[in-house]
Amino acid sequence: MADQPTPPPPPRPGDPVPQEGLDPTQVFASPPPPPPSQSTGQGDDGAAPPADAGPPPPPPGTQATKAMGYDDEDIRILGEVGSYRFGTITAKLSNENIAVPAHPETTFDESRFLTLLRGSISLTRDEKWRIIQAVPKLSQFQIDELQKILDEEKRKFSELSPKHLLQLMKLEQKHAEDWKDLQALMVQKSAKKEEESQIGDIRKQLGL
Repeated sequence: MADQPTPPPPPRPGDPVPQEGLDPTQVFASPPPPPPSQSTGQGDDGAAPPADAGPPPPPPGTQATKAMGYDDEDIRILGEVGSYRFGTITAKLSNENIAVPAHPETTFDESRFLTLLRGSISLTRDEKWRIIQAVPKLSQFQIDELQKILDEEKRKFSELSPKHLLQLMKLEQKHAEDWKDLQALMVQKSAKKEEESQIGDIRKQLGL
């Protein structure tokens, strides 16, 4: 059997990206995960936890009771997580220093797009970076669909019973650190670009 050529690994944050944007086929190192559904098993990769019959967590500050449909485990976990609800950790982050490349062919709210990406716990740090770099090559339909999937992911995780809150909190903390990491990488990249441009100017002035 002839060996199939191995496709090159997808670029990582900090790698050079073509001027016209990253090809969308390079976004995922493996096929993208399906949007979370309440029937999938739970792994550490951020897939949706299994469904259970319990109601979603009450708003912070509301005492959960058995009369409201919560069981002992729900009440115990709500006591442990305090005011945490899915999304509260990434909501405190910003989109600062994350630049979306120019996309003359599509129209969308960049800030909302980045906020949805930032809150996703099913995409890795590198996948989020590659999606941003692929924006110039994405169609309006692809952008709209992506935002719809990310919205749906947020809603599904928010509706899971309190039993999943500790696990969701750990996953969200990890993804929040990844986002900060991405912000730091983007700052370094733009500082390096600035430095290279200054060196280029000096070389021109010296006639080099």
